[in-house]
Amino acid sequence: MPQLRLALNQIDSTVGDIAGNAEAIVHWTRHAAGQGAHLVAFPEMALTGYPVEDLALRASFVEASRAALRGLARRLAEEGFGELPVVVGYLDRSERDVPKLGRPAGSPENAAAVLHRGEVVLRFAKHHLPNYGVFDEYRYFVPGDTLPVVRVHGVDVALAICEDLWQDGGRVPAARSARAGLLLSVNASPYERNKDDTRLDLVRGRAREAGCVTAYLATTGGQDELVFDGDSIVVDAEGEVIARAPQFVEGSVILDLELPAAEVGDEVAQGQLVDDGLRIDRVVLSEEPLPAYEPELTGGWANRLDDDEEVYSALVIGLRAYVAKNGFRSVLVGLSGGIDSALVAAIACDALGADQVYGVSMPSKYSSAHSRDDAAELARRTGLHYRTVSIEPMFDAYMGALGLTGLAEENLQSRLRGTTLMAISNQEGQIVLAPGNKSELAVGYSTLYGDSVGAFGPIKDVYKSTVFRLARWRNRAAEERGQTPPIPESSISKPPSAELRPGQVDTDSLPDYDVLDAILDLYVDRDLGKDAIVAAGFDEELVTRTLRMVDAAEYKRRQYPPGTKISAKGFGKDRRLPITNRWRETPSG
Repeated sequence: MPQLRLALNQIDSTVGDIAGNAEAIVHWTRHAAGQGAHLVAFPEMALTGYPVEDLALRASFVEASRAALRGLARRLAEEGFGELPVVVGYLDRSERDVPKLGRPAGSPENAAAVLHRGEVVLRFAKHHLPNYGVFDEYRYFVPGDTLPVVRVHGVDVALAICEDLWQDGGRVPAARSARAGLLLSVNASPYERNKDDTRLDLVRGRAREAGCVTAYLATTGGQDELVFDGDSIVVDAEGEVIARAPQFVEGSVILDLELPAAEVGDEVAQGQLVDDGLRIDRVVLSEEPLPAYEPELTGGWANRLDDDEEVYSALVIGLRAYVAKNGFRSVLVGLSGGIDSALVAAIACDALGADQVYGVSMPSKYSSAHSRDDAAELARRTGLHYRTVSIEPMFDAYMGALGLTGLAEENLQSRLRGTTLMAISNQEGQIVLAPGNKSELAVGYSTLYGDSVGAFGPIKDVYKSTVFRLARWRNRAAEERGQTPPIPESSISKPPSAELRPGQVDTDSLPDYDVLDAILDLYVDRDLGKDAIVAAGFDEELVTRTLRMVDAAEYKRRQYPPGTKISAKGFGKDRRLPITNRWRETPSG
């Protein structure tokens, strides 16, 4: 059988940095060439970054992408890699699409191309366009209608882009009809918890369906709320794993494959229609198989992260990418001594290094001594910069001028802390991290322009019960490495409290977090209604109260900063509800 050394480059692109992304593609192509690769691939929209959102509708950006692709092809040839076929994802536009109402302006395409001998020898666009969750691809792109096949050293390689594997029909069965020896899919599939298992099952099933070795190349890194975990996979025609890349790590998977020979003279004809109305678009680069060689590279099989380490890693990568890609260097965290700010600070130290993390304790007269001590102890354990700024003088001045009571008095403390953090941020240049978790955001247990201030919310998509679990995992991981656990045990064990009035604890206003989070998971993440949640075994009065709190807090969530998405339905891109909305699962009265 013909042999092929395949290089899958699991890289981290930055949206809009076309020159920087092109430089990375050249770098990793050089690396692959040095390892003797015969076919090199890069992820979906690697040249432009992903997702580009409304940049896809800007003609100047589309043309910049197209020009950069041509320039990249020339540069690869000039650097001596012209004979090495390179598959690159980029942003294109359809030359044939007719403008009409309801179609994206300019007919953009989520596309990929094969570069060879200084030319773009094959272009194709994503066939299946996702339009769920964080995806709006019907808004941005027009679909492709080909099955691209590139013949490399006597092997027919069918090409696909991301959703082409996730949806039934289209390029997967078409690859079988075209009698391809390898199906290569380039992807930018965002991370969410437990998706690695779903992804593996998907690739295995699609390989059996296509009847050939299937390579799933994914991107890594972060973009705004999204994190990409890599986890590129290669499986054989029976669905057995051949190679699997690490999660959340940039790098190259290079492996030797033995693949069926292309059926020269008996292949499916150019332009012939196959499954789902796709037409074959084949380019022959090299007809003859390579001289037989001893396979040396297996690609490896990286161990999977356990669930808590996986989520924690996603939060670290998400924050690191947001800070670095937006040109920031350091962050500012309000340290209350509680579990949320402690976990955020630990994530920040792991993402950026403790020297780039600044913590501020802002006690009021209601702040307990143990909370102040816990904040200071966190700083000692992590080595982050630490200071104390009392809000009592500011609070007394406001109270003297306004005479506030009750909730207004409580929220004033939170807003004074928010103002203090933003003032320090403006003066010194750090960006503020908001410490709110998904449970609090869901039920509105936060203060606008108080604890909600900031540029990024690292645990915005993390339920409170998971916050505790991640804190315990992080401390345990430190102990296993012989390091100091970053989070004081008392921050984990004490009852959560906003400490805005004497003796206050969260359960004064909220159910136990384990119960609350279970209800929220059903209502927020799974879109179940009240009756279905009650039928699942939850107290009806509690469900009614919880759902009312969630429904009433939409205006607060809309004003919260972005934060790393780890669930199937995060607030923001995933879950979009009108602020002005009189529909209730739990009618008043």
